[in-house]
Amino acid sequence: MSKDVIAKLEKAVLDMDEDLARSSAHEVLSHKINVVEAVNNGLIKGMKTVAEMYDKEEIYLPQVLASANAFYAAFDILRPHMLAGAKGSGKKVVIGVVEGDIHDIGKNLVKTMIEANGFDCIDMGRDVPIEDFVGKVVEAKPEFVAMSTLMTPTMKSMRRIMEGMADEGVREGRKVLIGGGPIDQEFADEIGADFYGDDEGQAVAWLKKQG
Repeated sequence: MSKDVIAKLEKAVLDMDEDLARSSAHEVLSHKINVVEAVNNGLIKGMKTVAEMYDKEEIYLPQVLASANAFYAAFDILRPHMLAGAKGSGKKVVIGVVEGDIHDIGKNLVKTMIEANGFDCIDMGRDVPIEDFVGKVVEAKPEFVAMSTLMTPTMKSMRRIMEGMADEGVREGRKVLIGGGPIDQEFADEIGADFYGDDEGQAVAWLKKQG
């Protein structure tokens, strides 16, 4: 039963079917299927396939956005139940998509998984001005800062945020994790980030290891 329902979540994303997404999400809850498993193996799996198809130019932006709408139709139903059992760690994470980029699906997935594992997430949203990002770090004094972008031109915003944090004296004493399509370990090392990961699972695993 659980595999069938989770498969329907994946299908809903691939077929851009918001009605199927909602009904499948309600099935997850009514059948008491593990919500995190349903999100990871259904919704996220579907969106990763969509991303791969987009990269290969098998589909185009309107289809990606329609799949994203189906994703959120289910995700918005399941998300509160992912967070229900979370135990607070007392550690804060400022997270956002850097200036110039409005793609926030990956950021939202990371945010939800971070919160589900007990971290206090301060979500800056998408296309966050550099001064706002740095200002929030100054104000909130988080243990962690998480930045993402899916666009090569906006990678420079990450560098400028790192420089801004150093200028404001808030780089030392906190760890920075970055991710997104064009990001790699070489770039992370270049700007002095503490961690680079391919997906939300890697980010959460790394955060938990930090204590």
